[in-house]
Amino acid sequence: MSESTSATVPRGLPGWLGGLWAHRWFRFAVRRAGRLSLSLWILVTASFLMIHLIPGDPVRAALGPTAPADLVLTRTRELGLLDPLWRQYADYLVHLFHGELGTSITSRLPVSETIAQRLPATAQLAVAAFVLSMLIAVPLGVVMAVLTRRGRRRRTELAFTGTNIVLGAIPDFLFGVGLVYLLAVQTHLFPVAGRDGLDSYVLPVLALAIGPAAVLSRIVRVEMLAVMEADYIRTARAKRLTPVRIHLLHALPNAVTATLTLGGLLLSSLVAGTVLVENVFAWPGLGSTIVSSITTKDYPLVQGTVLVYGVGVLLINTLVDVVLALLDPRSAIGDS
Repeated sequence: MSESTSATVPRGLPGWLGGLWAHRWFRFAVRRAGRLSLSLWILVTASFLMIHLIPGDPVRAALGPTAPADLVLTRTRELGLLDPLWRQYADYLVHLFHGELGTSITSRLPVSETIAQRLPATAQLAVAAFVLSMLIAVPLGVVMAVLTRRGRRRRTELAFTGTNIVLGAIPDFLFGVGLVYLLAVQTHLFPVAGRDGLDSYVLPVLALAIGPAAVLSRIVRVEMLAVMEADYIRTARAKRLTPVRIHLLHALPNAVTATLTLGGLLLSSLVAGTVLVENVFAWPGLGSTIVSSITTKDYPLVQGTVLVYGVGVLLINTLVDVVLALLDPRSAIGDS
């Protein structure tokens, strides 16, 4: 299939650029890059305005009411808060381009250094929970679709659906509290908190993965039920192919598009969900960092952490778009 489709070339483009614009993958890349750039600009602007939307003096709030006035003035000058707003914004953008996120008010350490120390722990937690949720959801959804196809095993279907609704509605941190009580406090199978060894990953990863796995397994089941009624699946059955081959090699690959879309969104939510779960398990990641920085009113550290979380979510969503375009170019690129 040709990778170029007929498209209206914008006026004023040079001939070589017009030829590129006629290529659908080029248009897809330009539009996605433009969307990502606009989202990043909005995120950066919002993170900059965060410190200016706080009522009162943010430096005084961070240092406390008993801090000497000369110390407050010095820190305010160091943060550039005495400059005009447009100059502060320009300096903020320049520093971001150089990878500088400012200096923490409380610890006096560069924000980028603090984030670099804490980010790996959060990333490990989110990725492990995402992998576990996929490993649970995809096989479970496929099996339930096969078992409950065409209204069979109605009680099994109702039990599966009801359980998933309940599990999907429970917040991650409540799973964490329950797991700590059952598997740490009562049975002493796993450590209560901290990050020390592989066993310390079990409870926080489970707390993050249970809800997404429940939601995703329902989507997999619904998509599999729709695919298994397609004509090519009936043809495969008529050829007397084995059920394993029909379900795994023919049905599952065609049901994976919606699963990947939701999976990408779930990964984004897992990154954000680590904020509360990390505090339940005293996990030394960005989640506990952002909560402590909000408590101490360390606004430069809050700014940098929020920016990292936001960029992570945007990049994950863009990656999902690219993967979907590769798997289903007609729909993904045509709708771009």
